[in-house]
Amino acid sequence: MDTNGLDWNRSLLDQWEFHWNHQIRARLAGLTDDEYFWSPVPEAWSVRPRGTSTAPIQAGAGDFTIDYAYPTPVPAPFSTIAWRLGHVIVGVLAARTASHFGGPAASYDTWEYAGDAATALEQLETQLDAWVTGVRGLGEAGLRVPVGEKEPYPESPMADLVLHIHRELIHHLSEVCLLRDLYLYTETATNGAATR
Repeated sequence: MDTNGLDWNRSLLDQWEFHWNHQIRARLAGLTDDEYFWSPVPEAWSVRPRGTSTAPIQAGAGDFTIDYAYPTPVPAPFSTIAWRLGHVIVGVLAARTASHFGGPAASYDTWEYAGDAATALEQLETQLDAWVTGVRGLGEAGLRVPVGEKEPYPESPMADLVLHIHRELIHHLSEVCLLRDLYLYTETATNGAATR
């Protein structure tokens, strides 16, 4: 099979953009604050007002912090939509955009976590736009460049990181959609008619 004419950069972006545009984006529309913070189990990791968490580590620079522990407990605690979005926004996207595409410095400790669903979705859109712009700018040659010491496997090509980030996005944002479904059907069973 001749792959000389294949545009790998376009194919990698299509992998993510198709999933985002046809499966995820519409499923996140209308996310409420109740859903954002809801947990079906006690002691779940979440994003909380500063000073209200009992987690070993409470990272963040603003009025809200994200629950964490190091090393991560086994099994890891269940996490809310707020936590999962915080992880995607900061650890999956913003930190990588800062490391590889010249974006502003970002870490779990310095991030201002969203205290409501609408702000979290705005942060997500902003970081997704920055990531996609960065990947698009790599072109074919940039996909072959080693990721360097900023990543656990410094000799891996940038294409491997792009695939990893896209898997992380698909994985975690699908979990968010599943939690929305669970919230809907749990609340319907508890309170009557469905709300969306």
